[in-house]
Amino acid sequence: GQLSQLLLKVICVLAVINFGVGLLHGSDLNHMFEATISLMVGMIPEGLPAIVTIALAIGVSRMARQHAIIRKLPAVETLGSVTVICSDKTGTLTQNEMTVQAILAGGDRFQVSGGGYAPEGKFYEADQPIHPDAYPALMECLRAGTLCNDSRLVAGEASWRAEGDPTEVALLTSAAKAGLTASRVAAEYPRLSEIPFESDYQYMATLHRREGAPCTVAYLKGSVEQLLPRCQYCVDDKGQSQPITRAAVELIAHELAAQGLRVLALARLDLPADTVTIDHDIVAKGLTFLGLQAMIDPPRVEAIEAVQVCQAADIDVKMITGDHMGTAIAIGQQIGLVNPTTGTDQPLAVNSRDLENLSQAELVETVDQVSVFARVTPKQKLRLVEALQHRGHIAAMTGDGSNDAPALQQADVGVAMGITGTEVAKEAADMVLTDDNFATLKAAVEEGRSVFDNIAKAVIWTLPTNFGEGLIILVATLLGLALPITPLQILWINTVTAVLLGSTLVMEPKEPGLMQRSPRPPRSPLLRKATIRRIFVAAVLLAIFTFTTFNIALGQGQPLPTAQTVAVNTLVGGEIAMLLGFRSLKYSLLEIGLFSNPWVWGGIGSAIALQLLLTYAPWMNFIFQTAPISPTAWSLVLASMAAFYGLIEVDKQLQRHAARR
Repeated sequence: GQLSQLLLKVICVLAVINFGVGLLHGSDLNHMFEATISLMVGMIPEGLPAIVTIALAIGVSRMARQHAIIRKLPAVETLGSVTVICSDKTGTLTQNEMTVQAILAGGDRFQVSGGGYAPEGKFYEADQPIHPDAYPALMECLRAGTLCNDSRLVAGEASWRAEGDPTEVALLTSAAKAGLTASRVAAEYPRLSEIPFESDYQYMATLHRREGAPCTVAYLKGSVEQLLPRCQYCVDDKGQSQPITRAAVELIAHELAAQGLRVLALARLDLPADTVTIDHDIVAKGLTFLGLQAMIDPPRVEAIEAVQVCQAADIDVKMITGDHMGTAIAIGQQIGLVNPTTGTDQPLAVNSRDLENLSQAELVETVDQVSVFARVTPKQKLRLVEALQHRGHIAAMTGDGSNDAPALQQADVGVAMGITGTEVAKEAADMVLTDDNFATLKAAVEEGRSVFDNIAKAVIWTLPTNFGEGLIILVATLLGLALPITPLQILWINTVTAVLLGSTLVMEPKEPGLMQRSPRPPRSPLLRKATIRRIFVAAVLLAIFTFTTFNIALGQGQPLPTAQTVAVNTLVGGEIAMLLGFRSLKYSLLEIGLFSNPWVWGGIGSAIALQLLLTYAPWMNFIFQTAPISPTAWSLVLASMAAFYGLIEVDKQLQRHAARR
């Protein structure tokens, strides 16, 4: 948008100068009107909006093949400028295949064998196999995990399949290993009411009645921080209630979390028999602690690699999770976000309570220094995005819950999860990951960089073409010369080259080292000083070569239409030379691959065929006031084209040498 406004002002100023100077030189009014129209037609980059849209659309198509669905087209370009990615942990950085490995119940600690969702495994205490039926506290803890649950474990033809939240399915699996199948337990304890899980409360509760029981019972599962303060009692190894020692439970929970395990607390509350509904006030205190179930969700191998690639590209990755601080730090260490040996004064991670106590100014100072945030609420996600943006970052934020919508909308690129994400989150997001995988987000950022590169190449190719055409008209007017190209010929050139030549640049594959360079500065203009210099030099050279061949043709006694035809072909030849030279703004044709973009050669071949038609077809000669030209004239065109390409390559080598120096 800024570029368009700038071009509009420049073109209008030059048009006025051209018209005024021509009249002062005594030129005919009709001639000057024609010359000014030629200048404006020549300088307006008609094909640029189409080229940009095509580039973005191609980026969308390429991202879709990599499981990233773009919902808002401008997000493609924004992805290329991302400086920080705030990612959820579960399912995005990890495999989202939970397996319960350790259980604390009745004061005893148990280990559970088996992996995945198959209900096949054994229970151990102190490395000795046990029968779970002999431990009432263990069975009650497993029963609570089965009843306070909205997911299903389904037997498929070849394997077991999870339907619902992987954390809940892991609880079903551990219970099934002890013989507690979900259907049988649910039949024994019909559900009367429930409190669904909410990020702000971090627990779920369900109310059940058992036939012949003197009371109803509420089962709860959630974070240790939320449930443990509500517990007044715990069960011993016989399943009997006794006063709880919270410090001992917290110590074990921290120990399990430090091993990278996700820890869930389970509790129970006995209620009068006539209770049929529950709410947050009812379960606020007086609970009986049943135990902990600790499960592992190993990091994705591809996510570890993707984080390393992002860090090499100077993109900061931050893990924002609702998990326990110890779990978050342990997973952060495994994927390369936390290095406890750095010796920095900053904490390894910040939890929800710390975030709540920080003012926005303090958070802005802290957010760049910490890479792991634990027990974060959706409201705090929004604060983190705002703090990062205040630091000047272009932030991408992932989310899946309805409450994440404000943070997704605030982020420069909101990313919703396709598998676990709610419809509200997807509607608020700019992009949806259909596989919930961080590596896909990394690939999308890489594609965004490539799209922006290709847009920049198209702009740098288009503007010298248009400015060169305008410069030819302006110089001819200032010197009182005949126009080397007419308005209709300029329209022909712009139409043919924009479609057949300029649009092929958006098909360029990714350049080497794309993810080894820093992101484009967020507030930097599309046209930097070096880019403007390159555009200006290319436009001047294009005008010089065109004027040279035009005047040589006139000097040889050729009529004006023939000389103008030589000029038109020189101009198109120069644009072909720029196309080959600007396929990469850094590397030579041999380095990026001569035939790595076959669309370029198809476009060049088509443009040459149309130029031959323009030059030799009588009906085209009549419409565009062109004329056939001799082999000698073609040698001039080809020589100027080769010289122009050589100068572009020399300029690139000088730029690379200056950058290395």
